[in-house]
Amino acid sequence: MSRLTRPTAGPYAPPAPARELTVVSADGARLHAEVHGPKDAPPVVLVHGWTCSTALWAAQIRDLAADHRVIAYDQRGHGRSPAHPVCSTGALADDLEAVLAHTLAPGERAVIAGHSMGGMTVLAASARPRFREHAAAVLLCSTGSSRLVAEARVIPLRAGRGRTWLTARVLGSRAPLGPVTPMARRILKYATMGAGSAPAMVEACARIVHACPRGARHAWSRVLERLDLDDGVPELAVPTAVVVGSADRLTPPVHARAVAAALPHCTGLTELPGLGHMTPLEAPGLISGRIRELATTYVRQTRDTAGAGSATGAGNRADAVRTAGAVWTVDAVRTVGAGDTTGPVDGAGAEDTHAKEDA
Repeated sequence: MSRLTRPTAGPYAPPAPARELTVVSADGARLHAEVHGPKDAPPVVLVHGWTCSTALWAAQIRDLAADHRVIAYDQRGHGRSPAHPVCSTGALADDLEAVLAHTLAPGERAVIAGHSMGGMTVLAASARPRFREHAAAVLLCSTGSSRLVAEARVIPLRAGRGRTWLTARVLGSRAPLGPVTPMARRILKYATMGAGSAPAMVEACARIVHACPRGARHAWSRVLERLDLDDGVPELAVPTAVVVGSADRLTPPVHARAVAAALPHCTGLTELPGLGHMTPLEAPGLISGRIRELATTYVRQTRDTAGAGSATGAGNRADAVRTAGAVWTVDAVRTVGAGDTTGPVDGAGAEDTHAKEDA
């Protein structure tokens, strides 16, 4: 399957980068990376998910590059990064560390946003020294740390061994996806997006996913089937926001809630009513807004104070309670409307949940 089926024009096509580069990972894997925006602006690193590419982040790149240095890269075997025989969570962490080392100055900190397998990449790297050197804050979108196949709802059957087995066979299929036909769009929309997704959005998503070579799709599905990164969640010590769609069939909200509850510095869990798994596509304004909030609060603060205040203030609220040994839960506190600074979520409201001390 040609990789040229990704969107090349319109609102879902990525803008031209200011710079393109090849990053070599620890095991020799070569990664396509690109940099957008002013070179001296606060940095943001975008990590896409399974079967996607940098094209997934087109809206965020276009928005944030006006006043941020946006760094995006294709995971090995995806987009313009060649396939490599090694596919593992350790390789994902190696690749992220290599990109951070290649694009950021020593000690420079960035907001790192990961969607789906990109979020799992962040969890895999959370205890790595280079990740900790460069991560100021994190956004986890539509992701989980374990039991992905068991919890997935792409097969409309009751949870159990039968559904888990069938889900693994479907997601891990070696069959080619073929051209983007009306039937292919309907299937992809059901599996990955909310029911209200606009046709142009579904078309863009299909072109991105169908551009992924089936060998890479199969190889990484096996890694996701065995995924267990639960130990990486408490190691993610920087302020972290979590976003999930309430209709996500690939990583249902049960994953986001578990991750948020285990994070040392969770700044909020946002559940988006009616949205599916492709949150950067389905809620572009909200995702950009969350990244911008994290950059304004933590990256600019780090730059202004040379690191003196990056672990204090709002970002340390959860830490203070955890240190005291309190129990934390998540409760709905507000609804995002059209007037919210993050912007509308394509007609849907957003339920923003934050850690609150249990009475």
